[in-house]
Amino acid sequence: MEEVQEMKKEQNDWTRLYYKMLKGIKTMIDMQKMVKDMKKIAEVANTMITEIEESILMASIDNQTTNVTNILGISEKLQYLIQSNIRD
Repeated sequence: MEEVQEMKKEQNDWTRLYYKMLKGIKTMIDMQKMVKDMKKIAEVANTMITEIEESILMASIDNQTTNVTNILGISEKLQYLIQSNIRD
């Protein structure tokens, strides 16, 4: 009878160990899924940041073009004024 109880106890120990290992494996799988999801989120964020950088760069180029155009216009008007004053 004692042997049967010992075997039953050993079986229970193995069963507990088995379920503990299953729980650990499930935790690892869940962690892998979370890391995978985080990687996807990081990729989306990286794409968004790249698009924002491109928009800022385009705005900066457009602003530079506008500034150059304005400066050239002012320069031409100043040259005209100077030439008009020299003739007078």
